[in-house]
Amino acid sequence: MHLGSLSKSEVKRRLVHASGASVPLGYLAGVLSWSHLTLLMVVLSGVVTVLEILRLQVGLDWAIYDELTRSYEQTNLAGYALYVYSMTGVVLVFEPHVAVPGMLMLAVGDPVSGLLGRTREAGEPKGLRTLAAMFAVCLAVSVPVLYPVAGAVGVVAAAAGSVGATVADGVKPVVWGYVVDDNASIPPAACLGIAAVLAATGAAAVV
Repeated sequence: MHLGSLSKSEVKRRLVHASGASVPLGYLAGVLSWSHLTLLMVVLSGVVTVLEILRLQVGLDWAIYDELTRSYEQTNLAGYALYVYSMTGVVLVFEPHVAVPGMLMLAVGDPVSGLLGRTREAGEPKGLRTLAAMFAVCLAVSVPVLYPVAGAVGVVAAAAGSVGATVADGVKPVVWGYVVDDNASIPPAACLGIAAVLAATGAAAVV
């Protein structure tokens, strides 16, 4: 691990990132209904939109922004906003058994791979060991959700989703000068992989 080489702000980002798992886990534990989870994510999207408008347009400069944003996010939407938006998007589009694994892959898999690797520049790929860890964690959090729904096909779907999440996590491409953050790409990539297998086999509904 490279914990010793991580800055305090980077560790804080990872911890905040992982705390997002409490939302899908709350649903799995029966604490939140799917409708309540959906409402919560929509409200959170509204809150982060206001915060980002204040940061980018008004120039609000709270100390927490310095702690939770990276240098390349200073003039773009911050990772925490993309994190909430991408989770909200998959919640609104997919069935719970498709959306929840995608949410967990972002909340749990991404910070684990980040702790195993190192902070990268935009466009710089992660190492194979880190990507293997990302895949393993994603598979571990998604199989318990998908196997009860679709049996062996669910395991294949979990693997497909884990591949999608791992690819999305592997590199942050720069498109027209804008960094495509993995906070935005991991949940949809994961859910599309899961949905493709479930839809192709007819094992379970996807939307």
